Amino acid sequence: MKIEIDSNSGFCFGVVRAITTAENELHKGETLYCLGDIVHNEQEVERLSALGLKTIGYDSLERITDARVMFRAHGEPPSTYETARNNRLSVTDATCPVVLRLQQRIKAVYQSKPDTQIVIYGKIGHAEVIGLQGQTDNKAIVVESETDLNKIDLSRPIALFSQTTKSIEGFNRLVELIQANLHPDVHFEYYDTICRQVANRIPNIRKFAAGYDLILFVAGEKSSNGKVLLAECLSVNKNTHQISSSGVIDPRWIETAESVGICGATSTPKWLMESVAEEVRRLTEDRRQ
Repeated sequence: MKIEIDSNSGFCFGVVRAITTAENELHKGETLYCLGDIVHNEQEVERLSALGLKTIGYDSLERITDARVMFRAHGEPPSTYETARNNRLSVTDATCPVVLRLQQRIKAVYQSKPDTQIVIYGKIGHAEVIGLQGQTDNKAIVVESETDLNKIDLSRPIALFSQTTKSIEGFNRLVELIQANLHPDVHFEYYDTICRQVANRIPNIRKFAAGYDLILFVAGEKSSNGKVLLAECLSVNKNTHQISSSGVIDPRWIETAESVGICGATSTPKWLMESVAEEVRRLTEDRRQ
C-alpha cells in the first residue's frame, strides 16, 4: 500500500515559533502559564502540559500575580497586556509576526481616520479576531460572510481587513459586493491581510487529496483552519475521514484502499501525522496476515 504524508500540512510558521518559544521557556524550569490553548490540537497541548506548560483562561489571568505568562500566536487585545501589567506578570509574547503587523495596521487606520468604519472579515469570537477588534476599542465590525453585509453602513467610509487565515476567494467576493453596493463617492479601502502560507494550503491540499483512495485528515475539533481544509479534502475526495489521533482509525476504511494520504491543519503536529502513518502500516500488515 502507498502511504504518504502531505509535506505541506502541519504547523504554520507562527505556530512553530510559538511552540519553540514555549519549549525554550519551559527548559528554564519555572512555571509558565499559557493564555488559552497554545494550539488547537489536544495531543500537542497534552505534550506541552507534560513538560510543565499550564493552560489558563482569561478569568485566571485576573487572579494570578508575579508569574510568567505566554501569549500564543493568535495575538491579544491591548486590554490583556494591561491586565498583565497590573498583575506584575512577566509576558512571553509569541504573537505571530503576521498577526502583529495586522494589529498595527488596523490600529493606525483606526486612530488616523476616526470617521472610517473598520471592518474585519473573520470568525466572530476567534482569538485572533478578538485581538484585532481590541485595536479599535472593540468598535470594529466583524463579518463572517457576504450575508453579514447588512452590518456595514454603506453610506460611510470603510476600511476592510481580513483575519490572516480566511480564504482569498471569500475576501475578494466581499470586496466585490461592497463595491457594487457602496453609495456613490463613499471612500472604500481594503487590505488583503491573508497569510499566504496558510492560504496556499487550500490549492495544495486539494491536489494532494485527489491523488489517493483514502484520505485521513488529522486535526483537533477546535481548529477553525481544520474545518476549512477538511471541507476542501471532501470536495475532491469523498473518502476522507477526520481523525484526532491514530487510535480512532477504523480498519474497515483501509480494507480496499491501495493508497492512503495523510494530511492535516496548520495546528496539526508532524509527529501526530507520522503516528497515524505508522498505525496505517500496522493495520495493513495485519490485513495481509
